[in-house]
Amino acid sequence: MASSDLLNNFQEITIETPVDKIIRQIRELITSGQLKPGDRLPPERKLAEKLGVGRTNVRDAIKKLEFYGILRTLPQSGTIVAGMGITALEGLISDVLKIENSDFGSLIETRALLETASAKLAAERRTEEDIENMKKALVAYEDQVNHGKQGVEEDLMFHLKIAEASKNNVLKSLMLIIIPDIINNFIQLDVCKDGRFYTALDEHKVILDHIIAQDSEAAAKAMQDHLQDTIDYSKTLKKT
Repeated sequence: MASSDLLNNFQEITIETPVDKIIRQIRELITSGQLKPGDRLPPERKLAEKLGVGRTNVRDAIKKLEFYGILRTLPQSGTIVAGMGITALEGLISDVLKIENSDFGSLIETRALLETASAKLAAERRTEEDIENMKKALVAYEDQVNHGKQGVEEDLMFHLKIAEASKNNVLKSLMLIIIPDIINNFIQLDVCKDGRFYTALDEHKVILDHIIAQDSEAAAKAMQDHLQDTIDYSKTLKKT
């Protein structure tokens, strides 16, 4: 094997932060069944003491998991495990259907169908709170792009916030199911190479503008245009 090909088998080493480690522990407790939907987490202070970290780290981890819909903080009730979003923890489609890289095209076709409908409904039904959530997700993605990073998770989180704005829980649930597999495939296949994420950022802004303007047809078309490059790329994989 040529050294250049061998190099592709190596992956960048990432150093886990305290927040990452907290998230991983909570994830493992949920996937193992020790934490179930509706279960309440210990208070931040007690968690911080047990984990040997600052409360800020615990708070940041909880906020990130809330953003993904995995946890929910209720007034006077503390932080609980949410029913919606649990499937975001695992690659459910990969586990059940044994999807391989060759099925990336099918995954993207499904995503395009879901997201085009999602953008259209979001334009019709979005609230001011939805707009703020989409803007926050877009800012998080833009921050990654400005630092020269692909921001795959932040990219897909923007799309998930659009699904939430559609007010169609089935759409959102289906997005939560396929998101882990999309993230894995994007990273493995290096879909966002050649600075594609810079273009994607501009396209995100166009989609959001149409949703804010409540132009459903334009939002749907902008989403279809946004995903077209990935659809075309997936077709080339079937030929190789």
